[in-house]
Amino acid sequence: MLKYIKQSLLVIILLSLACGLFAAGETIYEIRIVGTKNIAPELVTSAISMRVGDPLDPEAVARSIKTLYRMGVFSDITVRSEPYRSGINLIIEVEENPVVSSVSFQGFKAIKKDKAEEISNLRIGSYWSNSAKAVLHQKLLSEYSSKGFGNVKLDVIEQELPDMKVALQIVVDEGSRTTIKQITFNGNESMDDKTLKKKMKTKESGFLRSGRFDQEKFDADLVLLSNHYKKNGYIDISITGFEMVQISEKYHELIIDLYEGQQFSFGSIDVRGNEYFDDEQILANFSMKEGDTFNQEKFDTQMFGIYSMYSDEGFIYTRVDSDFAREGQQLNIELDIIENTRAKIRQIHISGNDRTKEKVLRRQMEIAPGDYFRRTQLIRSQQNIYNLGFIDPDIGIDYDPINRNGDIDLKIHVTDRSSGMANGGVGYNSMDKIVGQFSISQNNLFGNNWNTGLTWDFGANTQNFDFSFTNPNLYDSDILLGTNLYYTRKNWSSFNYEIFTRGGTLRLGQSVPWVDRSRASVGYSFYSKKYRITNQSAVMADSLANATLIDLAEKDWMLTSAVNFTFGRDSRDNIFFPTKGSQITLYSEIAGGLLMGDFDYFKQIAQVNWYTEAWHKITFRNKWRFSYITPYGRSDDAPPDEKFYLGGTGVDGIRGYPDRSIGPIGGGTRAILYSGEIGYPIAGDQVIAVGFFDAGDSYNHLRDFNFLKFKKGIGAGIRIRSPFGLIGFDYAYGLETRSWEPHLQFGTTF
Repeated sequence: MLKYIKQSLLVIILLSLACGLFAAGETIYEIRIVGTKNIAPELVTSAISMRVGDPLDPEAVARSIKTLYRMGVFSDITVRSEPYRSGINLIIEVEENPVVSSVSFQGFKAIKKDKAEEISNLRIGSYWSNSAKAVLHQKLLSEYSSKGFGNVKLDVIEQELPDMKVALQIVVDEGSRTTIKQITFNGNESMDDKTLKKKMKTKESGFLRSGRFDQEKFDADLVLLSNHYKKNGYIDISITGFEMVQISEKYHELIIDLYEGQQFSFGSIDVRGNEYFDDEQILANFSMKEGDTFNQEKFDTQMFGIYSMYSDEGFIYTRVDSDFAREGQQLNIELDIIENTRAKIRQIHISGNDRTKEKVLRRQMEIAPGDYFRRTQLIRSQQNIYNLGFIDPDIGIDYDPINRNGDIDLKIHVTDRSSGMANGGVGYNSMDKIVGQFSISQNNLFGNNWNTGLTWDFGANTQNFDFSFTNPNLYDSDILLGTNLYYTRKNWSSFNYEIFTRGGTLRLGQSVPWVDRSRASVGYSFYSKKYRITNQSAVMADSLANATLIDLAEKDWMLTSAVNFTFGRDSRDNIFFPTKGSQITLYSEIAGGLLMGDFDYFKQIAQVNWYTEAWHKITFRNKWRFSYITPYGRSDDAPPDEKFYLGGTGVDGIRGYPDRSIGPIGGGTRAILYSGEIGYPIAGDQVIAVGFFDAGDSYNHLRDFNFLKFKKGIGAGIRIRSPFGLIGFDYAYGLETRSWEPHLQFGTTF
């Protein structure tokens, strides 16, 4: 505030001088620059706002003087005039600041010379002035303070040289490092020293603490102390002063003086000026009750709730003034609400989308031209755009008022992220040992949000070729069209058979208008399969459990014709690292019957994921998955590869156990799985640390179900979002097997 007062006084003084020295309106015949040595006169002429032929304007003179001082080149500027013909000649006399010829540093030990040079930012040829000297002092002393040196003496020796040059010698006496042995408070009657010390980051020296004094950290501590008092009703708290007292050659005592004031309790709230929302709706934002200790932090948060509810209805210019009326030890709040006009959106401008077509981004908007501005819809639109997967998270949002009614033009700036990938890699799992993958994918083909990919998975027990294409907006409609063509060979070595599959799938989907953020889709799959037993003796040893497999292996290629229906709702705020929201998936598939084919079965899967941010960016993520399959018609049993095998990673993963190791021989027809994770972002949504607990089981009969016998695993891991997709490593302990199991995974089960 003081800075602005000084600037205003300077302008007034300059303007007064100009008015006194010059007669306004006289024509300027010549502008003459006097006193320049290292700078061209033309630079001065170009910087001022007056030109030859202009009528003299005292305000322009004041502006020009101010502009020249801001250049940092001149130490003194004088403007005078002389009569000439029917007007005047303007003479601008300047005195230049000296130019730095050399810089040397002496006495710097705690701060290395290279660091001091970087901080001072003095360059040969730059101009030297009193303001530059003050900035230099401030920067170096601040750096020393951050390292615990509070008694530094800094001197700048200036040696004048010919031609307006100066040689600088920066000399420092570092003194001893300021170490705090004791922190003492004066004036704290309601809170003891121990409680207040816990709120500070500045600590006394001890066995594991250096006790170094850092001015910036201490400045933040003063704010923390003040906030702590205000959270406990002491709204008049004031830090009246502090001092550092040397108690020995090495140690200091930090003494902090404060004034607590009176503790207040929450009283009543009176609301005025509100028309759009009634008093009851406004007061619903406040949870403090009469008689509760007044909490300034909670009050400020709940005040923000008022702004949010108004902003969500388009009242973006609303102002809420709060006044505290003291009545004894009670604070009565008076809220004066100035609603102002309600903003409508005239246009939405999108920029920065060099690869992505604008229509793709506009489809994600939940707010449109002509709508009233709504903050929650704008936030959801921002989330939708990011969740496309090929836009950087820093989505800029701004607006311009366009008329007196307060209507706005909304501006959204995005940055395209690389959407095409060609990658390969190898991994390891307990069943397939070494596995690998090569793939080419593009999730924003031609900027249309089309997703296509070609994948080859390989390993000792796996060969899989898959081509996919998905258009989520067929002919710019809300209809999704997708297809897959695939050929797979998979050796289920632990179950002693190998299966070959070839075929394809066609999918059609559309959002459900009456269910928010949802989509329903129907798919048709047609493929053929062939089974081959790889260990005849092992299969025959338990022929009763493997009866279905033995029967299938005796046949050649068999056809599957199936229709599936999927309903999904996704309200996650971030598809890469959700912190709130949920994801619900209901999947039903029927094969055979009227659809023909060699297999008749009915399959259902229900999965619910929910996410909540618990504390300090830590997120709880939970998943329940229920699976069921049953034969009907001509089939006496479901195909073994369609049954459920738990363990390892993936959608049916239970970490701490080998892949597909949980369940009856030949697979289970029912499965229940729970998985809980605690996630913490180490580097945004790029690197995530997780801790987890998995539990579940697979069985064939309801009578076999027992929560207490679920297989359980616990462990920790990390998720890295790489150019090749999401890569994860988990190390888990199986509570039943009492053994550790490593897991490498691509993609996410959450």
